[in-house]
Amino acid sequence: MPEQLQSLAESLRAFWGQFLGYLPKVFGFLVVLLLGWFLAKFARSITIKGLKFLRVDVIAEKSGIEDFLLQGGVRFTTVTLVGNLVYWFIMFAVVLALLNAIGLQAAAELFNKIILYIPNVVITIIVLIFGTLFAKIIQGVSYTYLSNVGIVGAQVISTIAQYAVLIFVVSIALEQLSIGGQVLVSAFQIAFGAFCLALALAFGLGGRDWASRMLDRMLKK
Repeated sequence: MPEQLQSLAESLRAFWGQFLGYLPKVFGFLVVLLLGWFLAKFARSITIKGLKFLRVDVIAEKSGIEDFLLQGGVRFTTVTLVGNLVYWFIMFAVVLALLNAIGLQAAAELFNKIILYIPNVVITIIVLIFGTLFAKIIQGVSYTYLSNVGIVGAQVISTIAQYAVLIFVVSIALEQLSIGGQVLVSAFQIAFGAFCLALALAFGLGGRDWASRMLDRMLKK
């Protein structure tokens, strides 16, 4: 019986010693995590203010990205979404460093994969914002030109041009996110190239007719 009590006491002393030895690591973990949290919040605030200063929020609203996010149930604006991505990028980086420090390699590898994927999401959002805005510009320019040269169905053709650019933009976004594979991206690019060729021919033919009419008017005068 005394031997059993002595063995139990030694086990408790060993456990207590390990616990006391582990406390500084836990305290350091919490301190670093708290500092990382403050840094992430500060970076998110700076990112949102910087994007608003660059009027990215206005560009996103004009391009239709904000409406798209609302329809998808996303309650964040584009600028806030990017700011939150920066926040979580820093938090994941801090947690990854802490997991490596305490030797949890499996969890560290998982967090590392998540961290490496976040920049792709940010780039994809930027591509979609400016790509959608560019598609609207193409639609407006196409409609104005086709209407001026007297081509029937200018609205339809310009709308098709807009969606063709959007398809191309989406293909770039899918490639950036590694979704769909190279075959899907190539199919989008081929379809987009074929449409651009057809649109260029329509512009050329329409421009020829318009130039002919203008020349006739000048000769009559």
